[in-house]
Amino acid sequence: MALHAKEVSKLQRIIKLAEKLIAENPKPKRGRPALHNGNSERKKRANGKRVRRTGKDLVKFRKMLKAELKKGIPVAELARQQSVSRTYIYQL
Repeated sequence: MALHAKEVSKLQRIIKLAEKLIAENPKPKRGRPALHNGNSERKKRANGKRVRRTGKDLVKFRKMLKAELKKGIPVAELARQQSVSRTYIYQL
């Protein structure tokens, strides 16, 4: 299958673009991420990643929720502040 000059130049252009895109993107990291300081949980929630609370953290979270609800703060606002769903707050 013979290629014409136009086709060859288009293929070369595509190859150059692909090489440029590959060079711009760093290689993906492998393994577990390094531990961060105490703000890592907040950063993960901001990125949309799920965070599992430990027993002590969950107890503190429940107490804080009860106090906020007694103050009259709406569940929707609490859910938005804490990056959890409204149903999760109702379950607690």
